[in-house]
Amino acid sequence: MYYTLQAPTYVPYQGYPGHFARSEDMVLNLILQSIAGERNDELFYQELIRLAPTEKEKEVITGIRDDERKHNQMFRNIYTQLTGTSPTGIEATEPIEHVSDYLSGIENALFGELKAFEKYRTLYLNIRPVYRNMIFEIMTDEIKHASYYNWLYAKNKS
Repeated sequence: MYYTLQAPTYVPYQGYPGHFARSEDMVLNLILQSIAGERNDELFYQELIRLAPTEKEKEVITGIRDDERKHNQMFRNIYTQLTGTSPTGIEATEPIEHVSDYLSGIENALFGELKAFEKYRTLYLNIRPVYRNMIFEIMTDEIKHASYYNWLYAKNKS
C-alpha cells in the first residue's frame, strides 16, 4: 500500500544534453511502479468492500476501486504512448493484504492514497506536458479518495 520513491521530487531542466533522457527514464520507472501500485490498491480495496458494514460504505469503496482500475489503464496507455510498447509482466508487487480489521484497513487506505498523490506529483512535474492533464486527473482522484477514506474512518471510529 505504501510506495517507495527512488526519484527526486522535481528535476528542473538543466540545459544539458543528457538531462531529458534521465528524466524520461525516471518517468517510465514511476509509471511502471504506478501500474503495479494501482493494481495493489484495487485488490486491497476489494478486501475492504467485503468488510464494509453498510451498503453506502460498500458503494463508496467500490467507486474508489473502480477509479484505481481506470488509473491503471491510464498509466498503461501513457506508457505505451511513450515507449511504443505495452507494459508487460506487471502484476501486484506486494502480496495481497488480507484485511481483518475494517478500521485499520481504512486507515492504511487513507495513508496509501496520500502517498500515491506525492508520487504522482513528482510524475506530473517531470512528464511531458501533453500527459499532464491525465496525471492531474489521477492526482485529484487520489485526493478525493483520501477524503472519502477520512470520512469512513471518522464514521467508524466512534
